[in-house]
Amino acid sequence: MLKIHFLGGVRSVTGSRHIIETENTRLLVDCGLFQGHRREAYERNVALPFDTKSITAMTLGHAHIDHSGNIPNLVRLGYRGPIYATVATVDLCRYMLLDSAYLQERDVEFVNKRNRKKGLPLVDPIYTIQDALESLRYFVPRYYNRPFFVSPELSVRFVEAGHVLGSALTIITYHKNSSEIRIGYIVDLGRKNLPLLRPPFQAKDLDYMIIESTYGGRIHSPISGAKEKLKETIVRTYERGGKVIIPSFALERTQELLFYLRELYEEKGIPPIPIYVDSPLAVNLTGIFIEHTDCLDKKSRRLLQKDSNIFEFELVRYLRTTDESKALNNDPRSCIIISASGMAEGGRILHHLRANIGDERSTILIVGFMAENTLGRKLVEKERFVKIFGEEYERKAEVVVANEFSAHADQKDLVEYIKRAQESGRLKHTFLVHGEQAQSQKLLEVLNSIGINNVSMPQEGDVVEI
Repeated sequence: MLKIHFLGGVRSVTGSRHIIETENTRLLVDCGLFQGHRREAYERNVALPFDTKSITAMTLGHAHIDHSGNIPNLVRLGYRGPIYATVATVDLCRYMLLDSAYLQERDVEFVNKRNRKKGLPLVDPIYTIQDALESLRYFVPRYYNRPFFVSPELSVRFVEAGHVLGSALTIITYHKNSSEIRIGYIVDLGRKNLPLLRPPFQAKDLDYMIIESTYGGRIHSPISGAKEKLKETIVRTYERGGKVIIPSFALERTQELLFYLRELYEEKGIPPIPIYVDSPLAVNLTGIFIEHTDCLDKKSRRLLQKDSNIFEFELVRYLRTTDESKALNNDPRSCIIISASGMAEGGRILHHLRANIGDERSTILIVGFMAENTLGRKLVEKERFVKIFGEEYERKAEVVVANEFSAHADQKDLVEYIKRAQESGRLKHTFLVHGEQAQSQKLLEVLNSIGINNVSMPQEGDVVEI
């Protein structure tokens, strides 16, 4: 018996969660936080749709919160098994999960302060800092390309995903008598030629594949265009005396931005505008990059041989305290503010958006995917009125969407990846996950049009026996 349970990140891009089940083993693959409307997110995250004590082991592909963010809740609800991840991912999660818990606690404090005034019920965080600390005890680091057994019948191998530092595609092998069935969990799949990282590994000799479809219906502009769009946006905003506000994932996107900003400054492509990284998490994660140069590409390693920290230069200032953060919103000068969270759903970015969204001189630069029902998506869609901290604001700031920065494979990359995986003649079926329904559907149609028909779009809650 071999079953796949599709429990999250299916026809959506947050809350990734799957179970591979055999006669004696239940392997949980990712345990991400669902992100969206506060009430729906709370309800979907606080209760997990399976018995946590039935899980034998867990693997984690990378540290992004939509893949790792509900691990503290998993442990709070009784899971006591190993959580396998790459060495860099383990190190990153030590900061990511504590930060996630901290933000939840602070967000609940803010909401409850408002609810008390309005006579509304108080709310609890999904989990606490103490829960996050407890979950870290169960992480077990593993290296790329070194298979290991999670049970006598299931082995796992992590290979390069090319998505973020430490990210891995997970190859799961079911051993039964003298035969094997191999499943490739290709989520999240990175792009070729991204700065800092090595390209993704092309998995072959798979029997089944679970692959993301975040941009299944889109073709990215070349990554080289990201730097030019960044330059144009900064120069234009600087000339009119505004601020560039960038909601950015603390992991990977912030470091990519700093990498490009340094190049632009050294090339005299941008003015000497102050750059503030207003995220204690991003500060800590940037340090992890320097510690894991083994995960970086050749160009980045060569640069690090000349300069021990490629993410620092004279324009950049890293902020840690809330007082430093608040002071930015009282400073009338032009600047660039890079702040978490990437989907503008929590953290210091909300304060910067509230302070600048009504300033027509300023620009909100979107550099990552924004899920449905998030403030970030409303900005992408350039809605005139948006709510921040429950209050409505009129958006007068310019919005620039730079999909060129995406670290996800686009339709062309995904089709090529699936075609190459088909070449062995072994691949029996491909499941499209981690994509909004419209994106997954477009990818499915393109694959069918070129004769690849052994593909489907599972729904959340589906169980497939293979």
